Amino acid sequence: MIIKADIDEFLALAQLHPVLDVRSPGEYDHAHIPGAHSLPLFNNEERKVVGTAYKQQSREQAIKIGLDYFGTKMRAMVEQAEAIAATHGTPEKVLLVHCWRGGMRSAGVAWLLDLYGFKVYTLKGGYKAYRNWVLSRFELPYHFSIIGGYTGSGKTHVLTELRKRDKIVLDLEALANHKGSAFGGLGKTGQTSQEQFENELALQLSALPSEKTIWLEDESRRIGDLNIPLAMWTTMRQSPVFFLNIPFEERLQHILSEYGKFKKEDLINTIVRIRKRLGGLATRDAINFILEDNVSAAFRILLAYYDKYYIQGLFNRNNADQLITTIDAPTVNPTANCNLVLSAAILQNN
Repeated sequence: MIIKADIDEFLALAQLHPVLDVRSPGEYDHAHIPGAHSLPLFNNEERKVVGTAYKQQSREQAIKIGLDYFGTKMRAMVEQAEAIAATHGTPEKVLLVHCWRGGMRSAGVAWLLDLYGFKVYTLKGGYKAYRNWVLSRFELPYHFSIIGGYTGSGKTHVLTELRKRDKIVLDLEALANHKGSAFGGLGKTGQTSQEQFENELALQLSALPSEKTIWLEDESRRIGDLNIPLAMWTTMRQSPVFFLNIPFEERLQHILSEYGKFKKEDLINTIVRIRKRLGGLATRDAINFILEDNVSAAFRILLAYYDKYYIQGLFNRNNADQLITTIDAPTVNPTANCNLVLSAAILQNN
């Protein structure tokens, strides 16, 4: 049995059953529905040949060429789908299938799997419909509360503490696999595409109760090479900010504990990447301090630089005076600072 499902039904079913993405490996690698399995009908070159035939010759000729490729793969595709279903842990023989627009590729694979005995759901509109759903998630009126603070304030650790206390938390830096600053990629494995970041973010947002407070860290719109979607970013900039005002020296020690362990060349390369904004003299001094094993002095320069830009961004929002609550905190202590933030939030809501 083959059933066409709209995006909401398809995503609900995806919580229970495997999703098979039958687009080419290149399309899948660029971005896909989180958790989907790649089961390509055509490889990258085959997709190109079929697409060219469709545009330059006819739909019928493209189908014939596609069938030549498809015929030799049928058994392997059935066996791969069977293995995916077996490892998914659901006894029902149910599979979800999609391609780019919900056209011939998903129809062909669905036919084959239905013939073999699976109950198959295909996605109306395909991955394109999913992308429209993703973009719509960022337009919703979320109730964000923002943890602010200069670099080195341990904002991410406060988010972790909030989660321990059963608060609703969205960790954008974890999703982006980057800590935000020029040094935020150190020790990380790299970032996904912008499209995949949006897919992952939308799925996480959809799992959160939008009518309740969602805690986030104050971010610039850009996290490494990725951008927070504009609609969501706009909502963030209109949300209350609880700014942890922690002394410079306390934050410097925290930064040293997080980044001081990295190799000299990695630190220097990162400094070089921001040399235009940092300025020639400060860049030279910071690099020389690193070479002299005086990491503390180098980071003192960098922290002063980031403080200047952060305070500009903090107040560069409409109604900043009404949105920002300053909380004086003596140390970078996640537990104590979480208490301070929650107390301030309670006072604000009363």
